[in-house]
Amino acid sequence: MIRAAVLGSPIAHSLSPALHMAAYEFLEISGSYEAIELTPENAHDFFAAALHEDWTGFSLTMPLKETIVEVGSSLGFEIDPIAMRMRSANTLMRKGNTFAASSTDRSAFINLLAGVTKEKVAIIGGGGTARAALSALDGVSTSIDFLLRSPARRELLSDISTDTELNFHGMDHALDGYDLVISTVPAGATNQIALSLDRAIPTLFEVLYKPYPTPLLAKARAQGSHTIDGMDLLVEQAIDQIALFTGASFDREELRKLLLQVGRSHLD
Repeated sequence: MIRAAVLGSPIAHSLSPALHMAAYEFLEISGSYEAIELTPENAHDFFAAALHEDWTGFSLTMPLKETIVEVGSSLGFEIDPIAMRMRSANTLMRKGNTFAASSTDRSAFINLLAGVTKEKVAIIGGGGTARAALSALDGVSTSIDFLLRSPARRELLSDISTDTELNFHGMDHALDGYDLVISTVPAGATNQIALSLDRAIPTLFEVLYKPYPTPLLAKARAQGSHTIDGMDLLVEQAIDQIALFTGASFDREELRKLLLQVGRSHLD
């Protein structure tokens, strides 16, 4: 039987339990999946105890995506090399007597951006989700410009990129001339950018699913941009976690349609 949970703080709003439980029912697999409030301060004790319990795996949301790399390393978890370079992971999977940490955010970006022109890219923000996007695009995009509220993330972002030129700007940088813009910042942070947006972006990827739509997403859609939203990302990364946790084979497109329907029904 699968026993899994999503961890983070705050966590009551998470749609992950609804998605994972719908998938278990679809796959006719016995399992439980809950939401557990967990802060970075309590993470070490929680995961140390989890090693001796019957957990299959965990989904990690903010603010634990960065915490788990340090805490997991101290507890002897297997940290995927790419997740280690990103300093961010959103998935823990039981592996014998330990856990393995990886990023299905990264694989979700790869899947969702297949077929999208992404030679010249702008990413708004520099947190864990932005780093997953950068890792997915490294060596694929010629250049990536980051719009940052603080320069503190520059060094970490530069350490991730091996084959793509990175440039750094403030949040007032214009979004003209990009094939793809990815916004990874909290609600409200791009409201001013939305007001100044005066032409369609070929593709806008807004990682938030609540509030929905954000002013930036609504403005881009009104101007005719192709858009990918936070529900697409939430579902796509969940599908990879479900595959890991269950070991089941399934039709990804069929499960994707189901989980998108489940997720969007919870936003109405």
